[in-house]
Amino acid sequence: MGIIGWIILGLIAGAIAKAILPGRQGGGWIATLVLGVVGALLGGFLSSLIFGSNSINGFFNIGTWITAIIGALIVLVIWGLITKRRA
Repeated sequence: MGIIGWIILGLIAGAIAKAILPGRQGGGWIATLVLGVVGALLGGFLSSLIFGSNSINGFFNIGTWITAIIGALIVLVIWGLITKRRA
């Protein structure tokens, strides 16, 4: 899956991560979607490093979605901790 696929997947994963982890992370929905893209890219990169390059098969693979959502959740939690510290 190419970078465009990960961006689209990240936008959706960011929305799902925000639904799973509601709260005051700051930045609103646009920031959440951007963080979802970063999380999906991070999750895909880490998954490729840990499980090999064939672990992410395609856009409609459930493993790809789980990887993207977990990556988005991780980035969203980190962002929430950073913005909470600044406030």
